Amino acid sequence: MRWRRGVVRALGRSWPGALELDVDLEDGSSVPALAHPPLVGTPEVGDLVLLNVSALDLGLGTGGYALVVAVPDRLPPDSDRPGHLVKARYTPLQAVVHGVDEQDSPAHALLAAGEPLAPPGAPVVVADLHSSLPAVLAGLLGARPAARVAYLMTDGGALPLWFSTSVASVAERLVGTVTVGQAFGGDLEAVTVHAGLLAAVRVLGAEAVVVTQGPGNLGTGTTWGFSGVAAGEAVNAAAAVGARPVAVLRMSDADLRPRHRGVSHHSITAYGRVALARADVVLPRSRSGQAPLLQAALARHRIVDVEDSDLPAVLRPWAALLSSMGRGLEDDPIAFVAAAAAGRHAAALLDGAPPAPTPR
Repeated sequence: MRWRRGVVRALGRSWPGALELDVDLEDGSSVPALAHPPLVGTPEVGDLVLLNVSALDLGLGTGGYALVVAVPDRLPPDSDRPGHLVKARYTPLQAVVHGVDEQDSPAHALLAAGEPLAPPGAPVVVADLHSSLPAVLAGLLGARPAARVAYLMTDGGALPLWFSTSVASVAERLVGTVTVGQAFGGDLEAVTVHAGLLAAVRVLGAEAVVVTQGPGNLGTGTTWGFSGVAAGEAVNAAAAVGARPVAVLRMSDADLRPRHRGVSHHSITAYGRVALARADVVLPRSRSGQAPLLQAALARHRIVDVEDSDLPAVLRPWAALLSSMGRGLEDDPIAFVAAAAAGRHAAALLDGAPPAPTPR
């Protein structure tokens, strides 16, 4: 960790679980910082704060913040909340939460047997990138406004769900959130994706679930070295608990990296080589020319054709929430249209419509 000590000069925006700060450092410079009050308490102007500036110093794109590790002169009181699930285990900021599946949870009996969902199970829309979440919701709720949708966040990116401004912005459109693995901060906490999916349906009453990693995916430009591999694992988990996996294709016309142009190699690897269970892989109809490539690379899956000519208009009211790799709806429409098409397909599954055949 790269440590810094500073004094809070001003408070900025806040959303559930997060507070922006301007902090003056000992060397006379200042940095934007982010505190998670459930972890460190609520800083005030004039407070001394200890910061981790590792990601900020490296110039990593997500967030651009120094992170508050402690307000040492005004520590928060001990939490009296129940729970014994430890997230971010054995790191200096490990958090103890009350798991929906732990023994003294009111829902423990409901989840203990782990019985799969009765067919047809809930559609589970799986995406590589956190930025797909608002677009999936736009497509799903645009087709079925009253649908009960939950969001499940895996631990491939940010661990605190509170880091996500997207989740804060769409919270009123969800029946709730679930954080699994080492991630924490959801309405429900669960140990695994499998338990989290069952909790989303059986405890939150969701008809459909969207699964992505948190903000800040990690990639190395290698075949296997990217956090989005977990999208394939989420497809397997959804099938294992009796849900209906729906896969979002990561697509781009504007990414400068050839491996992410058209259909990203992340999708080909995650769904073609990691996902062993069958999923509906949604291809926007405007890109039907890519169907032969996908049918060859993703042979075990069903490639589903979804009409997308009106989706840019459907997405426009959500445009303020749409940003991926610094690009918005106008910069790279297909990145969001592909996610919205998967949401639209999930809505059709809820209505009992059969998947549309893909042109060959």
